Amino acid sequence: MNETLNGAIVIDKPAGWTSHDVVNRVRRIAGTRKVGHLGTLDPAATGVLPLLLNRATRLAQFFSAGQKVYEGVIRFGHATTTYDGEGEPLGEDLAPELTAADVERALKPFHGTFLQTPPPVSAKKVAGRPAYELARKQVEFELKPVEVTVHSVEVLAVEGCRLRLRVRCSPGTYLRAIAHEAGRVLGCGAYLESLRRTVSGPFGESQAKTLEQLEELAREGRLREALVPAQELLPEFPAQVVDTITETQIRQGRDFRVSPFRGAGGAKYVKAVNGRGELVAIGEAAMPNVYHPVVVL
Repeated sequence: MNETLNGAIVIDKPAGWTSHDVVNRVRRIAGTRKVGHLGTLDPAATGVLPLLLNRATRLAQFFSAGQKVYEGVIRFGHATTTYDGEGEPLGEDLAPELTAADVERALKPFHGTFLQTPPPVSAKKVAGRPAYELARKQVEFELKPVEVTVHSVEVLAVEGCRLRLRVRCSPGTYLRAIAHEAGRVLGCGAYLESLRRTVSGPFGESQAKTLEQLEELAREGRLREALVPAQELLPEFPAQVVDTITETQIRQGRDFRVSPFRGAGGAKYVKAVNGRGELVAIGEAAMPNVYHPVVVL
């Protein structure tokens, strides 16, 4: 098992793969079972899928609030059972010619913070089971609306019955649900025809590797080139270098002091880094200039 790769690898997820499919492939490529993703993508979607490897998987909790950016195409004319192109059409295809007024009216409800009901075919859990499992078995269930935030919506193109847009939003926002509801607003139905994630928290397209690129790097013994090392993650947390004695104490779960003159500045969290530049722990403020290790690598 290769446990020397501690950090993040950003994958450009191909269409037709589940996020778990990608995790399994990267486990084989990297030679480790300790791989986890930071937020799923639908099988039909492509784009940025950040993965944490080995001890860095313990950092997942600190990435939960990162914003996402998606580019997608909403196809107006009829709805589908899954709110995307994978489902069965509901009703005849009307294929309207969208006007600027149509676009403005369709998107108006989806700005700022609002309650959104997830699609019935989704990874949302119902009594511990993914909703898509229940939907496939035709088991009746109800998904509760959740609060989401859309920070911005940019119209990229309008082509007949298709609307191409870019959306910056909070985690947990479903563009499929936005597409479905936009179709209801116009009274003609709509579904999400394509979706690509370009940003996930601090990770973007420029860092992403295809699975083929990752396999080639692994064959050439250069897999580390795709890695964002653990100590470089969470740059918003000030880094504090600790000596060998302090590192040992941190690994024993003991609090540690930081210098008030070296950038901590009352931060809620700091990164404890040893003299070799390796991330030792994430500390949470316990009192002024004293931190308790909440995650130890």
